[in-house]
Amino acid sequence: MDHYSEMRIFVTVADTNSLAAAARQLEQSAPTVTRAIAGLEQRIGVALLDRSTRGVTLTPAGQRYVIDCKRILQEVQDAEASAAGRHATPAGVLHVASPLLFGQEVLTPVLLTYLDAYPAVQIRAHFQDRFPNLQEEGIDVAVLMGELPDSSLIAVRVGHIHRVLCATPAYLQQHGEPAHPDELHQHKLIVSTADSRSHEWRFQQDGQALSVPVTAPLTTSTNSSALHACLLGAGLTRLMSYQVRDRVAAGELKLVLTEFAPAPLPVHLVYREGRRAAARVRRFVEFASQQLRQADL
Repeated sequence: MDHYSEMRIFVTVADTNSLAAAARQLEQSAPTVTRAIAGLEQRIGVALLDRSTRGVTLTPAGQRYVIDCKRILQEVQDAEASAAGRHATPAGVLHVASPLLFGQEVLTPVLLTYLDAYPAVQIRAHFQDRFPNLQEEGIDVAVLMGELPDSSLIAVRVGHIHRVLCATPAYLQQHGEPAHPDELHQHKLIVSTADSRSHEWRFQQDGQALSVPVTAPLTTSTNSSALHACLLGAGLTRLMSYQVRDRVAAGELKLVLTEFAPAPLPVHLVYREGRRAAARVRRFVEFASQQLRQADL
């Protein structure tokens, strides 16, 4: 069996967590699927699957290998489409990554509009409060906040976001509103470790950077949980402007220390292949960048 067929079988087994289910999906016999996986493991020299009575799971090596297999299979599919003259039409699966709340509040409407325009595309949205590794995780396009590290990624700037400090009106009425960042130690703070600088909050005063160490009774792993705690009156938290915009407009939250706001952070769409990228990637970057530049971030 050729390498392409073995990879295709392995990916199907990984997606179904079952040799038998993969055989049915591929319309092949179970022994054929079993032999293909065994041949693949023998040639590579490492176990890709852990087998049990409950099915199969990927080994650590298998988890790494399946990402590469999916990328290679997709590249083969794109190459065949290009040779057949279909490369100019967006089609196939598009993996898009974004911070959680940005994805929910801002990006989802863009994704839905894109799908309406290009029905041959299927989007897999990965919303998570961390920087993804596009190569290792098979991400086609990602929304990244802040200054970008040096890399081979292609970046398109689509706007800026602002860090803001907020609390409920009830909390501020009970505990008072801080007039200066140095007064934050007198307040209950809610910190999200999704913030790369969760141990300190940065501000600006008279054009100069000002850092305030933060000690919080509540530290959460996501911005959404920090927002929820803030809405429950647990204290002050620092989030991005788009994450609280609607809550502030509705009077559920109030911004504080706005005169000490730090410099805004750039927002980029990043992707890998540049002009070599599939049509669904290139068209999405063009489409989403136009939509996001018009959005109120």
